[in-house]
Amino acid sequence: MSMKHQDGPDVDAEVLQKSFRSAMGNVATAVSVVTTFHDGGPHGTTVSAFSSLSMDPPMLLVSLDNTSNLLSKLAVGSRFGVNVLAAHHDQIALRFAGKGEDKFLDIPWDLEDGAPALRDRHAWVSLTVDSLVVAGDHTLVLGLVEAADARDVAPLTYWQRAFGTHQRF
Repeated sequence: MSMKHQDGPDVDAEVLQKSFRSAMGNVATAVSVVTTFHDGGPHGTTVSAFSSLSMDPPMLLVSLDNTSNLLSKLAVGSRFGVNVLAAHHDQIALRFAGKGEDKFLDIPWDLEDGAPALRDRHAWVSLTVDSLVVAGDHTLVLGLVEAADARDVAPLTYWQRAFGTHQRF
């Protein structure tokens, strides 16, 4: 299948998707578990697509797949958290990337600022959903920052389909 870009040549959609996936795989990203407390329990999923959005007011952007179980639990005004994982959290990242209801089993967490916060983390941001913007096969969750903290530990990163961490020069 091909598609036509505005005022440009036809592009093979499959080739473009493959080359775009490869290009994005070459971008190192932080790994986080996004959480919310809904129907009496904690829920979470692993993401690598998040970023700061604004300093005035403080805002953050998280990108969730449109079929995400977590996304179905969020609405404007909902509280959610971004737990930036520490370098030794690769197994936590894998657990929250999968399906299932017992993701929090034996992982210490507390309800902080309205959202589940992992006790052992690199950084924490608590947010309120400001808006949800559908963008292709994902939804951008724009959040207003309510609280944040950071710890002096190395972050977990994802690059070329593998976990790692950042080293200072």
